[in-house]
Amino acid sequence: MASCSRAQVISLYRMLMKESTKFPSYNYRTYALRRVKDGFRENLHVANPKTFDMLINQARENLAVIKRQVLLGRLYSAQKTVIEREPHY
Repeated sequence: MASCSRAQVISLYRMLMKESTKFPSYNYRTYALRRVKDGFRENLHVANPKTFDMLINQARENLAVIKRQVLLGRLYSAQKTVIEREPHY
């Protein structure tokens, strides 16, 4: 597989971030957002093309997993946590 351009990597990052914000559960949402950010920061300076392609494929697979988990999370709703609730002044 040919290496992705910078624009494609940024697009993949944005898709992962956008999809992660769709988690109905606060805990899953914040965890997913943190993992996406950390994963991209850890591999910011990867120069090996094989490693780079492997990481891009892994990110695409993770995007598919996040999409499935968001769908499942919406099927089984739970109560909002204290952090998510509106303040009652």
